[in-house]
Amino acid sequence: MLGPVEVRTLAEKLNIRPTKRLGQNFVIDGGTVRKIVRVAGVTPEDVVIEIGPGLGSLTLALLAEVARVVAVEIDPVLAAQLPVTVAERAPEHADRLSVLAADALRIGPEDLPVLPTALVANLPYNVSVPVVLHMLECLPSLRSGLVMVQAEVADRLAAPPGSKIYGVPSVKAAWYAEVRRAGPVGRNVFWPAPNVDSGLVSLVRRDPPATSATREQVFAVVDAAFAQRRKTLRAALASWAGTASAAETALTKAGINPSERGEQLSVLDFARIAEHGPSR
Repeated sequence: MLGPVEVRTLAEKLNIRPTKRLGQNFVIDGGTVRKIVRVAGVTPEDVVIEIGPGLGSLTLALLAEVARVVAVEIDPVLAAQLPVTVAERAPEHADRLSVLAADALRIGPEDLPVLPTALVANLPYNVSVPVVLHMLECLPSLRSGLVMVQAEVADRLAAPPGSKIYGVPSVKAAWYAEVRRAGPVGRNVFWPAPNVDSGLVSLVRRDPPATSATREQVFAVVDAAFAQRRKTLRAALASWAGTASAAETALTKAGINPSERGEQLSVLDFARIAEHGPSR
């Protein structure tokens, strides 16, 4: 494990100064790392994709528990150092690690040495939602995930319909998976300590709603509904449908009250609306 002293020493050796631009906050608490691995529920058969491994605290803990870890790191200095750190601290598991120096938002299954079955990561705060959605979309092999994100983002991802914080991330994540909050994480387990608390989010893959509409068509409805979330669906979906009258027709055919607002609808409701949209 990498504790506070080891993390700072390694960062100094590499002349690494954590940047807000890359959302870098390194975990320095072994207890937190072990908790993430435990709550993730990974097995010795799992292939884990870890986004933003940083200096390798979580990587080291994962390597002892799973068949393989594919670590995707955008910082070339950190990507080059990670295999060295693993070889020094866990040589018996070094052959389980693959490192990809890349932007996680730009990779697909063709870029990976093996298809992962689980996503486990301390995600950079600035891209956490796009990364989660991209991983779920481009890697259908993923059956589960546990990610550490900003507490507010964790709440939004796991929010149910009817909640004030239910929105685009909530609906889109629900298209792919059952999403729930899996515990809080304090600020002092990181270096540097962020200005906000963090939270764990559990993702369990499920089939998308049974619908004749495509994912792109459903997500277009979701985006339109929450672009003006204070408006009724009849008004909010007017641009999507062409006119407010056309939006009302689509909503009525879908069995949705046109005076409802987007935060009241489930992902299945949005799918039903998409089935009656202008492109159908």
